[in-house]
Amino acid sequence: MAGSIEVRGLSRTFHTTVRRPGFAGALRSLVNPERAAKHAVCDVSFSVASGELLALLGPNGAGKSTTIKMLTGILTPTAGEARVAGVVPYEERERNARNIGTVFGQRTQLWWDLPVRESFAILRDIYEVPKAEHAARLEEFDELLDLSSFWDTRVRHLSLGQRVRSDLAAALLHDPPVVFLDEPTIGMDVVVKEQVREFLRYQVEERGRTVLLTTHDMTEVERLAERVVLINHGRLVLDGTLDEIRRKFGSTWQVRVTLAGAHAEVVPPPGITLLRQDGPRVVLGPDGPGAPTVHQALKALVERFEVTDIGIDEADLEDVMRAAYVHSEPQREGA
Repeated sequence: MAGSIEVRGLSRTFHTTVRRPGFAGALRSLVNPERAAKHAVCDVSFSVASGELLALLGPNGAGKSTTIKMLTGILTPTAGEARVAGVVPYEERERNARNIGTVFGQRTQLWWDLPVRESFAILRDIYEVPKAEHAARLEEFDELLDLSSFWDTRVRHLSLGQRVRSDLAAALLHDPPVVFLDEPTIGMDVVVKEQVREFLRYQVEERGRTVLLTTHDMTEVERLAERVVLINHGRLVLDGTLDEIRRKFGSTWQVRVTLAGAHAEVVPPPGITLLRQDGPRVVLGPDGPGAPTVHQALKALVERFEVTDIGIDEADLEDVMRAAYVHSEPQREGA
């Protein structure tokens, strides 16, 4: 419970005024406004265990950021409930703020005109972190994120990668058990991205922090998360491990095999179909919904044929997620 997240039936509806065209329409909107409801999050339920990194995925406008804003206490849900480290975030905002760290990729919690180190000192005083603990954490973060090379620079003069690394450190200075990351590496170069990923892996595996991550970078998901929650149009589409999701939506593998000797006709094992053949070079794929996994197919092919060369083409995670989005559309329309 110390670092867990529990979400049950969470919903958030926004009401906006419909603006009618023209001067007369503007007057009618002022005198007799028409209100329209937008359901940003609809009956979403999931949980994150202590010491787990969960990727919350979905297309733009799916409701990811709205969900995080409710879990951080910025927004109050229209319906449902949530608990973060045992606290209802929108009812006990100050207590919740001491339990969480947040990084929003397009915003900073640092003071724009101050050097990074002075921002860290202000946050130390806000969260009442003892000076010895503060110094020890800064030293640890410096080793992992190389902060000291720029922490005497004003925040406005930092590069994007330097600013996000500073924001990560600032979010963890008070040692929170739960961390929310909303697109933390957007726009970064590959070197800094990997440095941030290593830092996050360390925080989860060594420090036992609970991390909820939103991102459009599927490489980031593959390297950091074991479990994914996918939402689309504000509704939960799926919740499972990457392996489960691949098995369900990513069965479009192909195996390229070169056989020893010439084979006039290749008869593949059950569940595998012959896609192409050019003499001893053949391409095989899954045959129907009950097809074996690519690793099972490799084993069956090696047992049946004498193979001199073999290669695998699997659908990458981006293709898998695209298939999951497409699969979710009929469910959404019929909901």
